[in-house]
This record gives sequence, C-alpha cells and structure tokens, in this order.
Amino acid sequence: MDTQIRNAAFAWLEQLTLIHGDVLPWEILYKGFDFVRQRIVPIGATGIWKPKVMELPLSITTSPNSPYNDAFTPDDLLKYNYRGTDPYHGDNVRLREVMKQRKPLIYFLGVSKGNYLAAWPVYIVNDNILDLSFTVAVDDMNYLKKTGELEVAEDPGTYSRRKYITSKTLVRLHQRSFRERVLLAYHNQCALCHLRHRELLDAAHIIGDREDTGEPIIQNGLSLCKIHHAAFDQNIIGINPDYQIKVRKDILEEIDGPMLKYGIQFLENEKLILPRNRNNWPDRERLEVRFEGFLKAV
Repeated sequence: MDTQIRNAAFAWLEQLTLIHGDVLPWEILYKGFDFVRQRIVPIGATGIWKPKVMELPLSITTSPNSPYNDAFTPDDLLKYNYRGTDPYHGDNVRLREVMKQRKPLIYFLGVSKGNYLAAWPVYIVNDNILDLSFTVAVDDMNYLKKTGELEVAEDPGTYSRRKYITSKTLVRLHQRSFRERVLLAYHNQCALCHLRHRELLDAAHIIGDREDTGEPIIQNGLSLCKIHHAAFDQNIIGINPDYQIKVRKDILEEIDGPMLKYGIQFLENEKLILPRNRNNWPDRERLEVRFEGFLKAV
C-alpha cells in the first residue's frame, strides 16, 4: 500500500506540472488526490509530512520564508535540517525509518508565499546527527520506471547517478525559485521598460551566481525583459548605485532603427523601477561593483 501511494503521488504530480507548469500553488497541492476512496494530501504545515493514512512521511518541504536553510553538501547533495533540535523528535525518527527502508519521497521547495517547486523521487541517504540534518539525493524517475524498483539498493552506480541528478535538479530548482521571487518583488514587470509579459521576463543577476557575492537573493536580482537582460549582460546598459540607468557611449551615438532608439537609447539617465518594498531594492554595493565593469567597457 505504501509503495502504491507513493507511485500514485508521483503520477499525480507529473500530471499537475503538465497542466500548471513547474510552479504549483499550495491550494492545488493541499487538495491532494484520491487513492482507493481516501484523500491523500502530499504537503502540510510541517516540513516533514506524513498523510494520515501512511505510517511514514511522503514529503519534505523547504519553506518559502527560509529557502536557504538547506544547502548543498560537499558531495553536491541536499542537506535537509532536522525538525527542531531533538534527533528523536517523532518526525526525525520517521524520516530516519524512511532512509532505512529506502522509501522515495517528494521534495517541495517554496519559491514564494503559496507557491512550490517539486522534485521526485528523492531519497534520504545519510543521517547526520551531529549537525542535526539528513542528506537527500534526487533520482531519475524514468530510470526507476524501467527497472520497476523504487526501493533501490545503495551501490556505487546508484550514488554516482544520484549525485549527478541531484546537482542538476537543485541548481534548476533554485534558479527557478530565484526568478519567481525576483519577478514577484518587481510586480512582474521589467525594471527598465515596464513590460509586463512574464513569458518575456528574466531574473537577471547583478553579480553572477559563480561569484562570491552572487547569491540568488532578491537584492542581487533585477526583473528585466529579455532584450534588456541581454543588454545588461553585454554592458550595453549599466545601472549605477543611485539606480540611474546609463547607456554605453558608442551605442548612444549609433544611428539605427526604432528598436535601438526607443528600446535602448531612451533609457539614458532614466531611473530604475524599484520594488515597493525597500528591503527588496537592489544592493548598492553589488551595483557599484557591476557598474565599474560597465565603465571599463565604455
């Protein structure tokens, strides 16, 4: 029964993402799905969640209010914190049992209030009692479907596959999370030109995510339409620490068509459109570092 419920949950999530995309609203997730005349709710108020009809947890969740409490381990796996500080809290004990039985779980990452990204199947692969955390690995659902086995035994091949998949999956989830939170802060519009079509908007890093201060936080992001994102990345457009927009000198002097004139040149000396919440305004120190790079390109 346990395995059947988990398989049904994975199939249900696959259908949800086909319909709604990969960002899933709480209201839909909390409605759950029917299984043998019972309602299975895969997410709840606690991070380690067990539906009433199951003996062991079905999912683990990182709250949208604190999306970076959990982080990568040195092995590129996910570090998931215990519930509280008691290793023998009931939820921690049950998750430890999930590890022993090699049961697959769902991982929900909160990207904004009421919105979640999901990854499945994930496995608890280590219990780190000294730092009050579990190690979590993502596996390949298509591969497991071919083998017909979800409770996979640990071996070097399994470890290598999961390490690779986990690294790729968590990077994708956190990039998607970054985009959702930045666009929400800017009310789904380009900070340079007011364009409001989400499908044409990106979350641009002020400092690249490979740099030391390039954290995926709202203060290191800008909501930009695709053309202005490309112009910002190529130092055609710069933004100084006073939130003033500057256009590279050679671009200002160039004569072309209306796209250049009204899409780029008109931005010279305009002010950035800022989030309503000052806490989400771009970090001035990061802008200064980025603007110095722009000036060198002028």
